[in-house]
Amino acid sequence: MGTLAPPARLCCGRRKDFTLSQGKDAPAGQSEEHSERGHWSSKTDYLLSMLGYAVGLGSIWRFPYLTYKNGGGAFLIPYAAMLALAGLPLFFLECSLGQFASLGPVSVWRILPILQGVGITMVIITTLVTVYYNVIIAYALYYLFASFQSVLPWSDCFAWADENCSTTPVVSDCNTTLPNGIVIHTNYSYVTSNNLTCLNGSLTYKQVQLPSEQYWNKVALRRSSGLDETGEIVWYLALCLLLSWLIVGAALFKGIKSSGKVVYFTALFPYVVLVILLVRGATLEGARNGIEYYIGTQSNFTKLMEAEVWKDAAAQIFFSLSVALGGLVALSSYNKFHNNCYSDAIVVCLVNCLTSAFAGFAIFSVLGHMAFLADRPVSEVVDSGFDLAFVAYPSALSKLPVAPLWSFLFFFMLLLLGLAPQFASIETVATNVQDIYPKMMKKMRVPVTLGLCMLLFFLGLICLPLYSLFFQAGIYWVKLVDHFCAGWGILFAAVLEIIGISWIYGGNRFIQDIEMMIGKKSWWFWLWWRACWFFVTPVLLCVILCWSLVTFSPPKYGSVEYPAWGSAVGWCMIVFCIIWIPIVAIVKIVKAQGNLWQRIVSCCRPAANWGPSLECHRGERYSHMVDPHKETDQEIPTVDGFVHKLE
Repeated sequence: MGTLAPPARLCCGRRKDFTLSQGKDAPAGQSEEHSERGHWSSKTDYLLSMLGYAVGLGSIWRFPYLTYKNGGGAFLIPYAAMLALAGLPLFFLECSLGQFASLGPVSVWRILPILQGVGITMVIITTLVTVYYNVIIAYALYYLFASFQSVLPWSDCFAWADENCSTTPVVSDCNTTLPNGIVIHTNYSYVTSNNLTCLNGSLTYKQVQLPSEQYWNKVALRRSSGLDETGEIVWYLALCLLLSWLIVGAALFKGIKSSGKVVYFTALFPYVVLVILLVRGATLEGARNGIEYYIGTQSNFTKLMEAEVWKDAAAQIFFSLSVALGGLVALSSYNKFHNNCYSDAIVVCLVNCLTSAFAGFAIFSVLGHMAFLADRPVSEVVDSGFDLAFVAYPSALSKLPVAPLWSFLFFFMLLLLGLAPQFASIETVATNVQDIYPKMMKKMRVPVTLGLCMLLFFLGLICLPLYSLFFQAGIYWVKLVDHFCAGWGILFAAVLEIIGISWIYGGNRFIQDIEMMIGKKSWWFWLWWRACWFFVTPVLLCVILCWSLVTFSPPKYGSVEYPAWGSAVGWCMIVFCIIWIPIVAIVKIVKAQGNLWQRIVSCCRPAANWGPSLECHRGERYSHMVDPHKETDQEIPTVDGFVHKLE
């Protein structure tokens, strides 16, 4: 680590720990913190915001299902391995990157101008995911309001149900013995009308739907037959969507100063609800069977020999930690320069994974009770995603005493789990505006944030009318965006991010940058991180990306097949997200000087204004650095004008 000159030490004097003061008592550059940009009020604010961003709905409605599907407790082995090999290295890298430069996910690519399009790709994907993620929050809000009834509307087959709705299995036909001793196969109505009995083992059951399933499709969504049928406006869901955006805007109106306080509730209260649901679920009949299916004596270690299990583990780790979306860079950019981002990354990743495992016990204990009441195997009531959150679990809760209370708690938990990542996603977009127009954001933070929320609300209403909640085909578009943009687009950005920083900028150089923040570490300390950043993680991400492309199957919602044009739209969304990577690279090269090779080389070096934002943190290694407040991101260093060499 470079030695700081005495003047820098003087201007970097320690002040009171973390403050969001705008620094009126000290000129810019004379405080360890940013006077215009803002910073976290306390480290707890930051850690809870990161935890809320990482622990989202996927921890509740996907991890338990994947654990059951892939061998129960055996799945924890590849899950832990992928955490160490892929999730944690990327998480630590992004946290360090944002904290070092105090920049958002676009401006931070001063580190490697030729890949600044990666940051733009991250922000675009985050914007699309933010729009559809708020749709899910709106679903939770609708069910939350529906829980304020003495009898839950999905507890039985009411007027909205059809003949396929039933709370119990329905026998369609069976074998029976006639009075003359002849055995025949007949429908069940004939058997009951003639006071006959079915022979053991001959029952054939009719395919029926639970009230919660029909309520979800017929009442909540008013779901159309497919992507081709847009349907009518679902006004009550539209109002829920508007309310969800108003909640997000209200929590973020002062940026991290307000969201940092809100997360104390949104990040912590879901744990209270999980404990309550676990205690209640563990006391129900059949709960043990649910736990056994989740992680117990039926764990299947032979599953570890299947490549699909490892792929599922890697995908779950990768997406549950929210890497390559820009949010980790944005949130970390408001940290103190000397914050220990290493320990933060370890803590957040471990808590996220332990939360996923803990949530499985709460979910499966109740599903075990549901299977017990229906006299069916647990495997027949286990679902993932929307079916778990809005069909299976609500059905189980409706059978408990004081069902509205448990339903309210569950959907309130879903609401909070959805809001916490949403705060970080909006802050990711706002941070980029902050980096471009810092003086404007200082004066107009409230109107800009609220305006951004309303813009994203109307994006779903005007620009993407089919995809929005206002129409009956909305759920199909939510699934489409999730299937394409939230998958391959993120993987592609992550591969370029880690290759660019480790191989082009230089992994050893980046380690020196980190040591400027957290102090000098031994060679052994960095051995694992070097192995992951240089080889293991890039190779693993490339394998996952290629595997996903090779095993591609068109999206489906339940049994509904998507039309060919639906998949085409999905691919177009991916292209729109990643096309900015080559476009920005070409623009940077064209603006540079020299011959083609010199232009490419200059764009593969850090910009002249890359480094710590405050002069007092730059030391000798960045003493040459151009003031980032005077140098624009678009200016590219040339071979003749700038050569950045680190010893």
